[in-house]
Amino acid sequence: MAEAERIIGTPDSPETGDAGPEQSDRRAKDAAAAERPRGRRRIAVLFGVAAFAYVLDLVSKMWVVAELEHHPPIEIIGDWLKFEAIRNAGAAFGFGEAFTVIFTVIAAAVIVVIARLARKLYSLPWAIALGLLLGGALGNLTDRIFRSPGVFEGAVVDFIAPKHFAVFNLADSAIVCGGILIVLLSFRGLDPDGTVHKD
Repeated sequence: MAEAERIIGTPDSPETGDAGPEQSDRRAKDAAAAERPRGRRRIAVLFGVAAFAYVLDLVSKMWVVAELEHHPPIEIIGDWLKFEAIRNAGAAFGFGEAFTVIFTVIAAAVIVVIARLARKLYSLPWAIALGLLLGGALGNLTDRIFRSPGVFEGAVVDFIAPKHFAVFNLADSAIVCGGILIVLLSFRGLDPDGTVHKD
């Protein structure tokens, strides 16, 4: 009898392939547990890239204020690329100097949106792109808050001056690179949660 039950299987036996409610719940929990470390890794990449971009921008601006401000520009590649200290009250590349407070609010909103999106982040390329955006936004927001002429109205320190182009900083570069990467990822159909869709 026992041998027959072993061969045929019983309703409660896992060998029948029918999962009860408890087994289904267990499988769902196991699947969720398997997903969590993957999510944490992507979040770590996001904040790691953001921290790197932010620190690099902050250190470069400290050097510019200490060594380059009120001094002649430094030629890097002749007239084509110079380091020249400029205080910019506008947005990236000097646009919209009359809307400093608005740009400050926008930067703060971008940071909040990225932080909320990080909870659903499972894509490595998206983590890098959002990290660049976050680091750049934090870099310029720090200037807006702590530099003169006042809180939320501070002028951003720019110093990279290509010929026939606006002066910018490393935070601006991080924001532009992150934005370009997001556009490319969107064209390829890759979502922040790691899924790929075809239009």
